[in-house]
Amino acid sequence: MSQEIAVVGSPEFTTGFRLAGVRRFENVPDDEKDAALDDAATTVLNDDEVGIVVMHDDDLEFLSRNVRQNVETSVEPVVVTIGSGTGGGGLREQIKRAIGIDLMDESEGETEESAQANADSE
Repeated sequence: MSQEIAVVGSPEFTTGFRLAGVRRFENVPDDEKDAALDDAATTVLNDDEVGIVVMHDDDLEFLSRNVRQNVETSVEPVVVTIGSGTGGGGLREQIKRAIGIDLMDESEGETEESAQANADSE
């Protein structure tokens, strides 16, 4: 069963994803985020057809404590936040949490000896 990507956020945020072909989205206008963002996030988190949820990192502050904790700890679907505050490390950690390995760790799978040999040759 293939799962789909869902995007939660303001219409301005979701539009780019919709143009890229994402069909599942929850539009929450900026002036309604305090009241409606919890419900929108919970809806996509509970949808078995959704495998990845994309949100803007600034929107996390509008979530209630419980919903925010669910968003931050969700493994399936995995929640990816993007925006001004997301650095490479944040995305790296989200990917690592989602698939269980660090794709960017060059020493992953190497023995200590080969890792040391590579370090010595640099």
